[in-house]
Amino acid sequence: AGFYQEAVATLDFASLYPSIMRAHNLCYSTRWDSADPPPPWLQVETHEGCTFVTDPRFRGVLPSMLDDLLRERKATKRAMAQESDPVLRALLDKKQQAQKVSANSVYGFTGAQVGQLPCLEISSTVTAYGRQMIESTKAYVESNYNQANGYEHDAVVVYGDTDSVMIKFGTSDLAESMRLGLEAAERARDRARESQD
Repeated sequence: AGFYQEAVATLDFASLYPSIMRAHNLCYSTRWDSADPPPPWLQVETHEGCTFVTDPRFRGVLPSMLDDLLRERKATKRAMAQESDPVLRALLDKKQQAQKVSANSVYGFTGAQVGQLPCLEISSTVTAYGRQMIESTKAYVESNYNQANGYEHDAVVVYGDTDSVMIKFGTSDLAESMRLGLEAAERARDRARESQD
């Protein structure tokens, strides 16, 4: 909380929770519920005390649904960018927004205890991975965008929660703050991709 006269850049994770569910194959159908340990040939991942099958041969129902929804949303956004008719463009925009809300609601219903399909193991694992990604991005930005590395100011993450990180790069120039934000986003994305390979 606070008022900042300097520019604050925001790095936003695209479809963070659906992307986490897809990347880690988090689903009702991939939870390892047995008291017996999984066989050694099966790829699994344990996080927050929950074990999920990550083996690509066993794609979960929810990650598969999210794959389709997010692929369709990208196609809708491409069609929207090419559409010259303002009415059709507006309709496509509403469609991509509905696809976004639908994808994000998949995480939501796993955490709704009064809902029809609660699974706190999924929702708590998703939020824990999200928190790790926020903290990792914060550490990366603050350790790389500083005077020791030749920048004019030390970057400070003033807020990081849910799906974004807000950074004060120390400049009051909005354009420079946005330039640094875009650069940091690209570098953080490339770093994340390298760690997955």
